[in-house]
Amino acid sequence: MPDAAKSKQDPRWLWIPAVLILVLVFFGVRRLTRPELPVRVGQAVREDLTQTTRSTGKVEPQTNANWSSHAPAPGTVEKVYVHAGERVEAGQLLLTLDDAEAKARVAAALAAVTGAEANLAAMENGGTQEERLLLSQDTDKAQANVDSARRDVATLQKLQAQGAASASEVQNAQQALDTATLNLQGLQKRKSDRYATADLAHAKASLADARSSYQAALAVVAESNVRAPFAGTVYSLTVAPTEYVQQGQELLQLADLSRLQVRAYFDEPEIGSLQVGQPATITWDAKPHKTWSGRVLMLPATIINFNLRNVGEALISIDTPDGELLPNVNVTVSVTVSSIPNALAVPHEAMHREAGKDFVFLVRGNQLYRKYVQIGARNLTAVQILSGLSDGDRVALGTTNGEPLAEGVIIREIQ
Repeated sequence: MPDAAKSKQDPRWLWIPAVLILVLVFFGVRRLTRPELPVRVGQAVREDLTQTTRSTGKVEPQTNANWSSHAPAPGTVEKVYVHAGERVEAGQLLLTLDDAEAKARVAAALAAVTGAEANLAAMENGGTQEERLLLSQDTDKAQANVDSARRDVATLQKLQAQGAASASEVQNAQQALDTATLNLQGLQKRKSDRYATADLAHAKASLADARSSYQAALAVVAESNVRAPFAGTVYSLTVAPTEYVQQGQELLQLADLSRLQVRAYFDEPEIGSLQVGQPATITWDAKPHKTWSGRVLMLPATIINFNLRNVGEALISIDTPDGELLPNVNVTVSVTVSSIPNALAVPHEAMHREAGKDFVFLVRGNQLYRKYVQIGARNLTAVQILSGLSDGDRVALGTTNGEPLAEGVIIREIQ
């Protein structure tokens, strides 16, 4: 009891309530006298909300509208009849190469064909005319020898029957007949089947090879006169007259610039929103005030690493070509992935997120109130509001002095 009485008489216990009252008074006065927070204000309005995804890409002719010429053989450029950027017609002569060496190869190849044809014909006919004549003479001579030997045998056989010839003489005559007969049969076989099947097959293959070489040589001569396979524009010319070129070196590129496309690279998270047929807008930094329209032609088939990015390669058509876009220029592509008419939307700056929930600061009078909302599509400037706001509701966008927004604060609206 004495301790309790002592504590009641301790003046420190009297200061605690006074301090609490002073603190409450301080914060109350500060709240009442705090300057108004300068805030920019926007509205929830109805608008057509278009969602796009952007990427970069390179212009190229469509596959069947692009052609390049290459040197068919080493040689010298003789004449060039066009310049880069020139429009040409189908069949027009573009440039020529010195084809003297190519023509010499044509002559040599033709001679090889003629020789192979003659060789095959000779083999199929049993040899050359001279060989056939000699073989025929040898065969006739062998036939005469057989006939003579046969008569000798017959004569000796008669004499043997009369006792005027011995058996050994008849036997020797018969052996001479057999030898003459074998010789004749050999010559007759050579005459009817002189060459083996394998020899004939080899001769036919040699002829086919010679003809193929001849056609290839003719193609080189033809390709030495470069003509446009279709009407288009020469957008790349890499050689000049008197320049020496290697076989396979590119000479020029031709394209139908009315049939262009963009090979664009979209980041992996954006690929899922792409669909074939979606409209696209193409811009080029060199022509900042122009746009070209197109659509998605082909979706990415796989993900690749491109400039340290995981991207998918899509093809975008250019439906409004005007001859100003050229192959190989770098452009920006914006694809419209969704378009929502009459959507209720607020500016991006109005949105806040906390603990996985989206909210805005609703402006009522001169005070802010937190309002949770459900959002839908978005683009670079606006966010669709599915629920939580009404048309015309005013929302805080941010302060002009860097102070954070907070529920309950008094504001001063800044235009």
